[in-house]
Amino acid sequence: MSSAAAYYYTGCEHDYEPHFLDSCSLCGRSLCQNNDIFMYRGNTPFCSQECRQEQIEMDEAMEKKKWRRSSSSKRSSDARQSSDESDMNKAVRTGTVAVA
Repeated sequence: MSSAAAYYYTGCEHDYEPHFLDSCSLCGRSLCQNNDIFMYRGNTPFCSQECRQEQIEMDEAMEKKKWRRSSSSKRSSDARQSSDESDMNKAVRTGTVAVA
């Protein structure tokens, strides 16, 4: 094991995994003990503000894409529902009924 990297034991013999604060989540660069670590969304470490900002921008783009897909499917669903209601209204007969 490297003295610079912190490892944790996973429960199985000879099964040591690197600690999540050992490397940048975006570029994989090693996070030194004497340097700042830039965190995002609780437990995601980055080596620099630039890496963190890039991840934020990628996440925002994914969320916008997801939102657009969701809103477009909602619009098409609303259009189908409106069309179905229109068809039901056409099937209803209107007029005067005389009862004797």
